[in-house]
Amino acid sequence: MASTNTVSGAQLIASSLYDLGVRVVFGIVGIPVIEVADACIAKGIRFISFRNEQSASYAATAYGYLTGKPGVCLVVGGPGVLHAIAGIGNSTHNCFPMLLLAGSSESHQVYKGAFQEIDQVSTLAPMTKFAARPPSLSLLPSTLEKAYRTAYFGRPGATYIDLPADYIQGSVDLTETLPLKPALQAPKFMADSATVKKAAALIKGASSPLVVIGKGAAYSQAETAIRELVDSTSLPFLPTPMGKGVVPDSSSLNFAAARSAVLKSADVILLLGGRLNWILHYGEAPKFRDDVKIIQVDIESEEIGNNNTKNVEYGLVGDIDLVVKQLVAELKGYKYSSIPKSIIANKEKNTAAGIKKANNAVVPLTYQHSYKIIKEAIAEAKIKPIFVSEGANTMDTARNAFDVDDPRRRLDAGTMATMGVGIGYAIAAAVACPDCLPVCIEGDSAFGFSAMELETATRSDLPLAIFVMNNNGVYHGVDPEAYGTQSEKPLPSTALGFETRYDLISQAVGGIGLVARTPQELKEAAVKALTCGKVAVVNVFIDPGAKTKLEFGWLASTKKNPAKAKL
Repeated sequence: MASTNTVSGAQLIASSLYDLGVRVVFGIVGIPVIEVADACIAKGIRFISFRNEQSASYAATAYGYLTGKPGVCLVVGGPGVLHAIAGIGNSTHNCFPMLLLAGSSESHQVYKGAFQEIDQVSTLAPMTKFAARPPSLSLLPSTLEKAYRTAYFGRPGATYIDLPADYIQGSVDLTETLPLKPALQAPKFMADSATVKKAAALIKGASSPLVVIGKGAAYSQAETAIRELVDSTSLPFLPTPMGKGVVPDSSSLNFAAARSAVLKSADVILLLGGRLNWILHYGEAPKFRDDVKIIQVDIESEEIGNNNTKNVEYGLVGDIDLVVKQLVAELKGYKYSSIPKSIIANKEKNTAAGIKKANNAVVPLTYQHSYKIIKEAIAEAKIKPIFVSEGANTMDTARNAFDVDDPRRRLDAGTMATMGVGIGYAIAAAVACPDCLPVCIEGDSAFGFSAMELETATRSDLPLAIFVMNNNGVYHGVDPEAYGTQSEKPLPSTALGFETRYDLISQAVGGIGLVARTPQELKEAAVKALTCGKVAVVNVFIDPGAKTKLEFGWLASTKKNPAKAKL
């Protein structure tokens, strides 16, 4: 007779996750993980079933960023794991906490060519902070706890646990396992006080100081301290794309509209939770001054001095919230009041140019005027948006068009510049922040990566307002009249279908689909999409930009003359 303490492996996994505080799991089921998902549902954990493992893994990464605790993704082994590697890479490069769980062949079938067998632990170990197969079913809870904790302690990232079929379908006496406690808060520590004093003195002596706010500052929930720093010192700031809202974009000290000028002018930069990678031009000339001093604040000591070793002496290693509070104390009484007039003029000029473009009501619609109409509709609908944007031109123009006054209210392609994250991110945002409405600004190419996840959202009763900026191409579209049915000229690689009806996909899966070609049509469609309480796709036909130059500003060479660079 079985002991009353005996549970199945699937039940043990579910109860372990529940004890750690997990209440949402994203994924796709198949044998043998169906039993795990059903056990999670029975335990009271919400399981969001996706149509593609990539989108499910992306959702888990965004959920980790928004909540500060690992997003959990459950997939089948073999191809399921290979698809979910997309989320692993996204998690690792963006520093979002994520735990991937995957089924695998029975442990006694290893190396025999079992169904969908690959060595998943060895495959994922180089890409994760921790990857393991529990030594035994009884040790599964403690191994799971280690993976969960490792994902968000220190620099956040991805971890992996392998779940053999015989573990899932086996049974164990609970007296043989170690009980789990709810997930702990990650340890927080302050920076070296002497280095803080040195950094504060450097700021006080700067002629053109600047605060750069990265998405790490948003993730660490340091907005209160950072707002106090900016307000008390009047230091100008520049948010990175996902650092927007840590300090409200509406602040007069926000110089995003003069990004290039303010970076080039700064002699001292306080970098909060950002990396000197391609997004910040590596901290190098010509985008930065040769003599710039950079005070890096980061949770990981190895990041200090990366691409800028001459400034290691100013590196502040610690929790951003605590370190900023240290700086606030050292800067007490300091007030900066000498923002260069040229920078202010540059900001005013660029702001005026942006307003002029936004007010240009033409047909076909432009990005800028479309965004103005959507912004007005958001204000009219009185919703709290979480902006999700992807697609090169769509995302770049949206970054400056939509102001964000609260932290963690903008999600985009991130450090990995990943296309296809949009709908997965939006679903995660709807689950993590139910009092907000995900407003997705999608390029038509980017939308195509995950359009079928509209069915996931409708089935899960998660409202989303999605605006597909349809220019029938990647980066820019082509002129349909130049490629008629009788034309023998082949389409360029950047071309997509002309005026594809993405709105009908939403209708097909139970959502709302709307088309907008004119300013008035977009206004009416936007209000409906934002207030209907359902999944809504607005297919916005815009100028294809066929005659514009194909380029991506972020990838501009940093070499003075790349054509003459030696190989």
